[in-house]
Amino acid sequence: MSPATHKPLVFSGMQPTNTLHLGNYLGALKNWVRLQERMDCLYCVVDMHAITVEQDPKALAAATREVTAAYVASGVDPARAILFNQSQVHEHAELAWIFNCVARLGWLGRMTQFKEKAGKHRENASVGLFVYPNLMAADVLAYKATHVPVREDQKQHLELARDIAQKFNNDYAVPDFFPLPEPVITGPATRVMSLRDGTKKMSKSDESDYSRINLTDDVDSIAQKIRKARTDSAPLPDSGKDFEGRPEAENLINIYAALADEPRETVIAQFAGQQFSTFKNELADIAVSTLVPIATEMRRLLADPAEIDSLLRRGAEKARAMAHPILTEVKRIVGFVS
Repeated sequence: MSPATHKPLVFSGMQPTNTLHLGNYLGALKNWVRLQERMDCLYCVVDMHAITVEQDPKALAAATREVTAAYVASGVDPARAILFNQSQVHEHAELAWIFNCVARLGWLGRMTQFKEKAGKHRENASVGLFVYPNLMAADVLAYKATHVPVREDQKQHLELARDIAQKFNNDYAVPDFFPLPEPVITGPATRVMSLRDGTKKMSKSDESDYSRINLTDDVDSIAQKIRKARTDSAPLPDSGKDFEGRPEAENLINIYAALADEPRETVIAQFAGQQFSTFKNELADIAVSTLVPIATEMRRLLADPAEIDSLLRRGAEKARAMAHPILTEVKRIVGFVS
């Protein structure tokens, strides 16, 4: 089997921890919607990854439904893409165990996100937090997915998935059984930064709610957060080269360009020399017009949690139908008797 025989297939997912924000929309969801128009896609709520750190069970269930609602409200179409939550498809966990036995400790020890999340208390971190990159590899390879939309800070995990796939293929003498998934990095705002600090990415875990625009924010909240976004005293530059040392200004320009679907250079030319007060009004308008309909649709969907659960079950059935024969073949290759 040659790599070219693997059917193009996209897999991606987000954790159901805290409310999704503008960075999640511009960096992921907006691109997911575009991808479903031209490729087969699986979009997952990765609730198994969420429990690598302590979670309140009731809050986790509610967050899983909220993230699902955000996917759909942002334009992910369950009729075009397969939408499900990870824990309903046991093939992910089974394949992850096999990958635990393929991956090497040294590989996982180099994962920067583990070091960041575990911090100074590495000895108290869960084993799941250490090995969750193997589960991420299983998420993708359980379907032989060929493409994964990722941010720059996630490329290391995708590289690990490629290493695991290659080692499995080599160890068991099954050339090209698993594809080596490729990253998909698209859009002008794949890395949206904090509204309070342009050197840090927008984060669900930031203590300040003014650092981000949540997908559930109303008109007044969105406008107020943009007005209070940190900038500097100089007017907007007339060239992209003039953003040196001005990360907050550059971040707001990038956000506008992504929301407007316009090249950054076009936006810079449009607002060159203007004061931030004028630009922020325009940014608030386009953010409100884009995000408020998403928040409204999310509220409508969340009013019927049973329907969200049904949607996830239907998606999980489709996902299992794809993953089961692949896992069955993996077990045969490994030598498991069934």
